[in-house]
Amino acid sequence: MASVTLYSTDRCPFCIQAKKLLDKRGIPYEEINLARDPDGRNELVARTGMMTFPQVLIGDELIGGFTETQQADKSGRLQELLAA
Repeated sequence: MASVTLYSTDRCPFCIQAKKLLDKRGIPYEEINLARDPDGRNELVARTGMMTFPQVLIGDELIGGFTETQQADKSGRLQELLAA
């Protein structure tokens, strides 16, 4: 299974939803909490070119925020990327 990285922050409703979705599907992920990790924001921008959160990456491929992750889940793309 490909590695999953989730960039998030505290009390962000979309971050919470993204974590719930991954947990519900039994998908392990590394969470980089931008509220607690000062270097995380620089890493997020370097990897994605974005400063918004949540951001979900599978391997080095950016899925996007919660809405994009949810769409990938519904279409089956999420499982395809994880299996690759």
